[in-house]
Amino acid sequence: MGDGMTLSDVVLVLVPMCCLMSGGCLTATLGGLGGTAPILDQKTFKSVTNVSTYLLHPSSGTLFLGARNAILAVDTRDLNQQPKKIVWDVPEEKRKSCVGKGKTEADCNNYIRLLEYLKDGRVYACGTYAFDPQCAFLHLPSFTLEKTEDGAVKMETGKGKCPFEPSQRYTAVMADGILYTAATSNFLGTLYDISRATGPEQERVRTDQSINWLNDPEFVSSAYIEQTPDSNPTGDDDKIYFFFTEMAKEHDLYTKVPRVVRVCKSDVGGMKTLQRRWTTFLKAQLVCEDKPSGQRYNILTDVFTAQHSPGDPSSTHFYGLFTSQWEPNDVSAVCVFSLFDISKVMDGPFKELKKTCENWNSPETVPTPRPGQCLNSALKAQGFESSLKLPDKVLTFVRDHPLMENSVTAAPLLVRKGIKYTKLAVTLMGEAEDQKGAVLHLGTDRGELHQVAVAGQNATLLQEIPLFSPQEPVNNILLHQGRALVGSPLSVARVQAEGCALYPSCEVCARARGVGCEWSAEDKVCRFTETEPGPGDVVDEALKKCDAEAGRCTPFLKDLKVSIGLRILLPCVQLSPRPCSWEYPPHRHTRQHHSDLAVTVTEDNLGKYVCTCQEGGPNIRDPTPCRRAAFFLSLEGPNVEGSAALAGNRHVLAIYIFFFFMGLVMGAFLLYFVNRNKTPTSSDQPDHLLSPGKGQNLLGSLTTPQSETSSSLLSEGIRPTEKQNGKAALSSTAPLLGSQGNGGHHANSVAGGRISSNPSNGHSPFTSYDTSSGGLQLHSEILVANALGVRTGLREPSRPETEEKGSGEGNGVEDVLGDRMKGLEDELSSFQMLEYPAPLAPCEESSI
Repeated sequence: MGDGMTLSDVVLVLVPMCCLMSGGCLTATLGGLGGTAPILDQKTFKSVTNVSTYLLHPSSGTLFLGARNAILAVDTRDLNQQPKKIVWDVPEEKRKSCVGKGKTEADCNNYIRLLEYLKDGRVYACGTYAFDPQCAFLHLPSFTLEKTEDGAVKMETGKGKCPFEPSQRYTAVMADGILYTAATSNFLGTLYDISRATGPEQERVRTDQSINWLNDPEFVSSAYIEQTPDSNPTGDDDKIYFFFTEMAKEHDLYTKVPRVVRVCKSDVGGMKTLQRRWTTFLKAQLVCEDKPSGQRYNILTDVFTAQHSPGDPSSTHFYGLFTSQWEPNDVSAVCVFSLFDISKVMDGPFKELKKTCENWNSPETVPTPRPGQCLNSALKAQGFESSLKLPDKVLTFVRDHPLMENSVTAAPLLVRKGIKYTKLAVTLMGEAEDQKGAVLHLGTDRGELHQVAVAGQNATLLQEIPLFSPQEPVNNILLHQGRALVGSPLSVARVQAEGCALYPSCEVCARARGVGCEWSAEDKVCRFTETEPGPGDVVDEALKKCDAEAGRCTPFLKDLKVSIGLRILLPCVQLSPRPCSWEYPPHRHTRQHHSDLAVTVTEDNLGKYVCTCQEGGPNIRDPTPCRRAAFFLSLEGPNVEGSAALAGNRHVLAIYIFFFFMGLVMGAFLLYFVNRNKTPTSSDQPDHLLSPGKGQNLLGSLTTPQSETSSSLLSEGIRPTEKQNGKAALSSTAPLLGSQGNGGHHANSVAGGRISSNPSNGHSPFTSYDTSSGGLQLHSEILVANALGVRTGLREPSRPETEEKGSGEGNGVEDVLGDRMKGLEDELSSFQMLEYPAPLAPCEESSI
C-alpha cells in the first residue's frame, strides 16, 4: 500500500470492488441470504477430500458424493446432520503396484468418478481404483456396498465406464438403465471412446479408433434426449449427445474446436462394416462467436441442458460455458444452442477430405438411406429394422464422413473478462408460454457463485456470493427445489436459486426486472410479476422507481478519499464482448485490467474517472455506449503518521549528506598535509598507476580488500570503458548508498562539487568523482591498500621511460597526478608502519 496507510484506506479500496454497479453492495454474504447457505466443510467431512461426483435423489433430497476412497450421503434438508460414509479404498499391495508403474502416491487411490441410478433402485458406483477402474453396487436402504460371500466388495471391471486417472475429463449418462460414457480406454490415457458401456454384450458399441472420429478430445458433458409419443409423429429414435473439445483435423493450425456428437439409442453397429461400432456417429462444430467484434471462444468447459417447455424435448436448449485458446488472460462466455439448430446441421451436408488434394470439400453423392440417421418409422417400413441391416455403402460412407459441413453457431449471452467460470446452471423464469428470461448461476475458480439475469439482448449481474476459500474452485452445481447445491473439492453449500425474493434490495430487484421481478415498496420485498415492463430500458425504469440516483447507464458518482502513493482498483463490470474505455485525468499513472482500472494515486491524477462500455447482446451490430461506473478521487485529510515517516526519511538523507561533506573536508585536509613539503621536480610516474587516457577519473574502490591473486583495489576503481545499462561510460565508480528498490529511490552523486540525483534502475547507485576541477582526488582507502601491500612484501619493478609516456595523450594531467602520487609515496614512506610503499597492480579494463 504505502507509508501512512490507515484502516480507512483499506476500506476505500475494498468498497468500490464490492459495490460494482449500484449504490449498494451487490456482493451478498451468507448471512445476507437469510441463512439459506450453510456450508459443509472439512469440519464435517473430516478426512474426506477430492469430492468430484454428485448424484441427487429427487424424492428424499439425499445428495450422494463421490470422493477419494469414500462415498458420502448428505441430507440436504438437514445439513446439521452428520453425513453417512462408506470407505472404498485400495489394498496396500495394489497401491504399491500402481506406484511401481510410475504413478504418484496420491493418484494411486480410488477416486469415485461415477454415481448413477440403475433400474432396480441401486446406485452404480465406479472409481479409478489405482489406475485399474472398478465398479460396485450401492444398496441404498442400508447404504452399503454389496459384498461377495467372503466379505469383500463385489466389483466388476470399470474399463470404458470410468477414467483411469483422477484428473482426466470424463462424462457419462444413463438412458433406460444403460450407461453411455465418454472416457479413456487404456492405462496410458491415449485411447478415447464414446461407448455403450453396459447392457447385453452383443449390443455394446463404441467409436472407431480413427482421428477422424476423435482426436485428443477433452470430454465435458452428455445429455439423453428421450422422445415422447406426443412430440414424435415420425417414430424417431431417442438420442444421446456428447459435448467435448478436440483438436481440429480439418484446420491446418493447431486449433482446438468445440464439438457436439449425436448417437442413437437403438444403434447396435453394422453386420460386416463397423462391427460393434457406431453407425450413427455424427459430429458438428459449435461456434460461440460475437460476429461484430470477431471474438470467438473455442474451448468448451461445461454444458447445462434445459427444456424451455417442460415435457417437450424439441424445446431443449444447451447452455455452453466457453473460454478462449488465444486469450492470454481469463475470459468466460456463455452461448446457448437449440436442439433444433443441432438437428438441422446433422441433417445437412457432410464434410469430406479428399486425399488427392488434401482439401475439405462437400461430398458429391450421399447414398440412401441417409448415413448416420436414426431409425424411424419410414426406415422400418423399408425393411431396416436394425442398424445390422444397413448396406455396406452407407456404413462405409458414415465411417469416412463423421463430420458435418455446417457449424452450429450462436452469439454469446454474456462475456466476462478477468473471471474464470468453471460450472454453469440455469433457472428459467416465468411460464413456458411466457418465458421471461433466465438466471445463470456461474461458479468461479475462486469459490464464488455469480448470478446473472439474461433477458432478451441484455445480461445484468445480480449478485456475487463468496462461498468457499479462493483455493476451492466450484466443480458442481445442482438445482433442486428452488435451491442450488454448490460444491468444491472440499465443501458443499446450499444457496437460494429461484424466486425474486432472494434479491434483498430495491436496486438489486430492479436489475432483475427483465426476468419478471418487481420491488414492492409497501412490503419491502422483491416479487415475481406478470406485468409487462413496457418499452425502453426496463432496468433503468425500475431503478428510477427505487429513487436511486444511479441508473443502469447513469451511475452514481462515488467520491473516494485517497492518499498519495495508494494503489486502487476501480471496478467496471462488463458482460458484453464489446470493449470498455475509461476517461481520466491525462497524467499516466493507470493501467487497465480487462474492464477494471488500476490507479496509482499522485497529485496530478486526482479527479473524475468514468468507465463507458459498448452495450449490446446477440446479433446487435451497432451497440450504444453506456456509462457503467464513475468515481471521483480526492485527497483525504493530513496523515500524521505518513508525514512523520516522510520527515524521518528526510532526516536520514540529511545525515548522509552531512557525513559526505565532512568526508570532503577531511579529504581536503589530508591532501594539504600530503602536499605540504612536496617539491615539483620530477614527472616520473610508473605506467601501472596511470596509463595514457586513463587519468581523468580516479577513485579507490570501497569494496572489500582483495587477495594478491585478484585485481587490485585501484584497478577496480578505474573503469574507462564500463558499460552502464548497455552504454559505455568513461567514468570511475564506487558504491555510495545501497539500492532500495527497483528504480523507486535515488542515489546522490557528486560531479565537480555538485550533488545530483540519479535513478538506480534496480542496480546499486554509484558516485562519480570528476578530478578535472581540482579538489579532492583520492580517497583515504588508498592508505589501506598501501598498508596491505606492505604485508605482501612485493615491490613493483621499474619500467622503461618509453612505456611511461605512452601515446602522449593526457600528459598534462598525468604530470600533475604523477607529482602528487610521488609526493604521496614519499610521505607514506616516512611512517614506520609503512616502511615500504605498497605495490599497485596494473590497471585492468572491465565491463559489465
